[in-house]
Amino acid sequence: MSHVPPAEPAAPVRWGHAALAVEFATAADGTTRTVRLGPPGAPARPLQQATPVVELLALGDGGDWSGQRSIETTLGGRLRLVGHHAERDGAWHRLRLSLADPAGGLAVDLVLSSPDGLPVVRAVAEVRNEGATPVTLLAVVPLSLGGLPSPRELTVHRADNDWLAECRWRAEPLGDHLPDLGRRLHERDSRGRLAVSGRGSWSTDGRLPMGALTAADGRCWLWQVETSTGGWSWEVGEREEATYLALQGASDTEHQWRQLLAPGDAFTTEPTSIAVTDGGQDGGQDGGQDGGQDGGLDAAFAALTRYRRLIRRPHRDHTTLPIVFNDFMNTLMGDPSTEKLLPLIDAAADVGAEYFVIDAGWYDDDADGWWDAVGAWRPAAGRFPGERGIHEVLGRVRAHGMVPGLWLEPEVVGVRSPLTRTLPPDAFFRRDGVRIREHGRHHLDLRHPAAVRHLDETVDRLVHDWGVGYLKLDYNISVPPGTDGGGASAPGAGLLGHARAHRRWLGAVLDRHPGLVIENCASGGMRMDGALLSLVQLQSTSDQQDHRRYPPIAAAAPTAVPPEQGAVWAYPQPEFSAEENAFALAGALLGRVHLSGHLDRMPPAQRTQVRRALDVYRTIRGDLPHAVPFWPLGLPGWNDPWTALGLRHGDRTYLSIWRREGTEPQKTLPLPALRGRPVELETLHTSAPPPPTPTWTPPTATLTVPLPTPYTATLLRLTPH
Repeated sequence: MSHVPPAEPAAPVRWGHAALAVEFATAADGTTRTVRLGPPGAPARPLQQATPVVELLALGDGGDWSGQRSIETTLGGRLRLVGHHAERDGAWHRLRLSLADPAGGLAVDLVLSSPDGLPVVRAVAEVRNEGATPVTLLAVVPLSLGGLPSPRELTVHRADNDWLAECRWRAEPLGDHLPDLGRRLHERDSRGRLAVSGRGSWSTDGRLPMGALTAADGRCWLWQVETSTGGWSWEVGEREEATYLALQGASDTEHQWRQLLAPGDAFTTEPTSIAVTDGGQDGGQDGGQDGGQDGGLDAAFAALTRYRRLIRRPHRDHTTLPIVFNDFMNTLMGDPSTEKLLPLIDAAADVGAEYFVIDAGWYDDDADGWWDAVGAWRPAAGRFPGERGIHEVLGRVRAHGMVPGLWLEPEVVGVRSPLTRTLPPDAFFRRDGVRIREHGRHHLDLRHPAAVRHLDETVDRLVHDWGVGYLKLDYNISVPPGTDGGGASAPGAGLLGHARAHRRWLGAVLDRHPGLVIENCASGGMRMDGALLSLVQLQSTSDQQDHRRYPPIAAAAPTAVPPEQGAVWAYPQPEFSAEENAFALAGALLGRVHLSGHLDRMPPAQRTQVRRALDVYRTIRGDLPHAVPFWPLGLPGWNDPWTALGLRHGDRTYLSIWRREGTEPQKTLPLPALRGRPVELETLHTSAPPPPTPTWTPPTATLTVPLPTPYTATLLRLTPH
């Protein structure tokens, strides 16, 4: 039975903590609307500009104002508040708003969570069918926010994310997308919107599931949709001469998703989260205001970084940050063998690597290639001859005190693999009964127990029997819109069901093997999302092989990944000069070092250079799990001649600065958080001969860094005294 709405409008619901204030009020039409979500003391928004807390689309109920926008749905307008409950759970504040549609039988529980001391809110909606007839959901918006400043007063930030060119943020005036149409004359809002969405099973293919709005006074709204598929979207538009924001997971229009709810059934959305800061906030908890051109945006990224750490599964790797050598990038490139690996293992141990990962190719030596034959995950005898086979290689890794790792692509089975015949047909993605084929692979459906059993047996064999302590889990195909097998209402629903099953599988693997370290990779950074980051220990940031093009990726990676999880390639080579090798190593020192390169062919002097860079990393890595990022020159552009990434923990500030092209021999960086303070300046690593001598000017809070030669980089530490 549906709840009966109260006869009188409900009193305002106020909730929050020292860093956040949230308020809901009842509008004249009976809907509950979000009138405040921001720093304490922020004014409430007018009710007519605010939006209902949840929007719903279902078959038989559309919108009240036709167009592509996700707000002003008929069902959203019928939901009435029937109760609320606030509680404290450790560091988390939670509020449950119970809503009901008295006409149709749908009930919604919107659960908001916020960490104490952080201006961040996470929203999850559970939709239940409490009526007597089935309902088919087409979209659920668990977080919408109206009453933001006019589009003409805001800048919108979004991130393109392509293979080899990840995390490319750009900023544009929102008014360029939402022109003033003369609303007062027409008496209706625009039907226009700026919408960004994902596609397929790569969650970050083409763009990150993130965005931001900033105002000239420093206010910022920074958000992410936490899902591991491309079934997500966000939009901003104009309503009542103000801006609204709507965040959601998969929908029928964008992703061929729909969910049939029989009486008694429920559907829970993927989480969405938003950090809301003003110009004076520092992103919560410890640390000062994070400086840079985008002050409010830097503070929001600081808050979101801290939030990401709080929702993450605990693991010792997040604090120890061991150095990983991987044999793939610019080295063996998927062609490992005992002969090639043994000297490489010796060299990696010599420079100080702590994990050694054998990447793609170890499982197959078929003359036709391994790409479309993967799936069984057995070592190739031709690559590892002799009585011990691959165990000779793994034993050499352990003999050096390193932890061995292997590459897997668990969700795919090559079209030539025998598993295509031995696993049940229902264990694969299908459309209209036809097994999906993409780039020579079939896709496993982890909702099926046979698929899960196959992967569990594989992982348990590698960890228990082989002593593998690190798994690089890759994912090199995308399958839009998904699968309609397994009883899915639509392909997008099947894809979401698989993604949730995949995350459950990852959690179960780590439950069984708590010391195992898992790296998430999908052709580099094509699945760099909040859902998987909350489970895995490392995240690949790119497959980029050109060390001259990696700086903007390395510098921007902390927008999507906490620094201690962001795996950045460092691939020094014997044919490089000392300056080139130092430049190639520089980008990884404020993230997770993913070392590669033909160290085995390097003379002693070159290995010493690599070892010294890794020694620097060992001295600073204890700060990285607590540091928050900022960008003194603004978020990097792909072709910017100068790029800078800062990390701040307590009184210590780290700065990686790259100069690529351009004619400027030096750059001045604003660091307002250190204004008026004398600092100790240390050059920890540099590729510039001779090492640069930066100049700090306390009254103006500016740091001038000379790098007279193109393609040079330096890592600095500033400590006030």
